[in-house]
Amino acid sequence: MPSAVTVHHATKTFPTQRALSNVSFEVQPGERVALIGASGSGKSTLLRSLCGLERLDADSGSVEVFGRQLQGGGRLSADIRALRRQVGIIFQQFNLVGRLPVLTNVLTGLAAEQPLWRTLSRSFPIEAQARALDALASVGLQAHAFQRASTLSGGQQQRAAVARVLLQGARLLLADEPVASLDPESTRRVMDLLLELNRQQGMTLIVSLHNVPLARRYCERAIALRNGALIHDGPTSDLTPQFLEHLYGSAAHELLADGDATDNQTTAPRPACVTVPTRLAEAAIAA
Repeated sequence: MPSAVTVHHATKTFPTQRALSNVSFEVQPGERVALIGASGSGKSTLLRSLCGLERLDADSGSVEVFGRQLQGGGRLSADIRALRRQVGIIFQQFNLVGRLPVLTNVLTGLAAEQPLWRTLSRSFPIEAQARALDALASVGLQAHAFQRASTLSGGQQQRAAVARVLLQGARLLLADEPVASLDPESTRRVMDLLLELNRQQGMTLIVSLHNVPLARRYCERAIALRNGALIHDGPTSDLTPQFLEHLYGSAAHELLADGDATDNQTTAPRPACVTVPTRLAEAAIAA
């Protein structure tokens, strides 16, 4: 079975800084991987590169998803549209259109497989709407399907974003600081949901977290970045305060700011995106 993700010598340079520097790793199907690092370490750039929202440098390496090249040498694969269906990504800011119903927001997860006119007119088949309602039910939001997205709490909006990924049929979920703006109870519910997707559906998770106790609780493996370089790849149990201080020096306090109150290690069997809509589709829906 091919790896869920294979990254070879990934480098990404912006005009003012190098965001990734020769990063290489593999993630197997069903793994739960925490991506950690202080602010500016390159976590978001790496996640965006894994689904093709960022192109690596032209003289850089490659990213493969389930054995197929997603990008290499600064070019996206000709199959990028099909590959993105397997890779879902959720963000800290939810990316929902607040004035539209929750159900419509979830249905945008089908933008990659529906004719463009359906997305532009927000006209989705009954079968697609039924699938979207099932996805909302799986995250506990079916009763809110016809509410405006702006009326949901932060935790509910993040769960709606997860439902959008489910509708897409993603096998790999990338989560970029998904709970950074949530209260503790909403954080627990969202992280429990991600853990359930991994255990019950075999979804591979790569989750960027600013909270090491959460990483230890919900993930088996940690990839640590500093200044765009990979500096550690190993079990989350390695992430003791002393080890983090060794990796990050004085910046380690950022990753332990919430203490160890939530640090009850959760173990799970290792099983193996519906992606968020393309930027064009998002713009069309918001119009």
